[in-house]
Amino acid sequence: MATVYDINIKKLDEKAVIPTYGSEYAAGADLYACLDEAITIEPGQTVMVHTGIAMEIPEGFAGLVYARSGLASKKGLAPANKVGVDADYRGEIMVALHNHGTQSQTVEPEERIAQLVIAPYIVGAFHQVDELSDTVRGAGGFGSTGK
Repeated sequence: MATVYDINIKKLDEKAVIPTYGSEYAAGADLYACLDEAITIEPGQTVMVHTGIAMEIPEGFAGLVYARSGLASKKGLAPANKVGVDADYRGEIMVALHNHGTQSQTVEPEERIAQLVIAPYIVGAFHQVDELSDTVRGAGGFGSTGK
């Protein structure tokens, strides 16, 4: 069973829908469009979609915004920048929804538009050095470990 943390949510709009989990073992909570009316996103276009909520992510965690698999595969709509929500951010959560498809797509009020995964993170203490340790891969980049 996953560890449960209390997350404070503030509705910034009375139409806003509090995030929900689609199943018992879902890692991502669905984020909902907070719209007065449906919007159309043209092919190649990115639109900032309001959720109407702000939240307090616990210290040491980030809220990572991911695509909903159904919306991405059926409509070609996914967050453009796959950003995270930092623990100290208190503004409205917005989703930069991008239409990767070839047809116009409509987003309805209260439609599930993305999912939020709350995950721990590590803060790196960066140290400049003259040499790095050797590995089998070394400096091999994209595609260097397979054919």
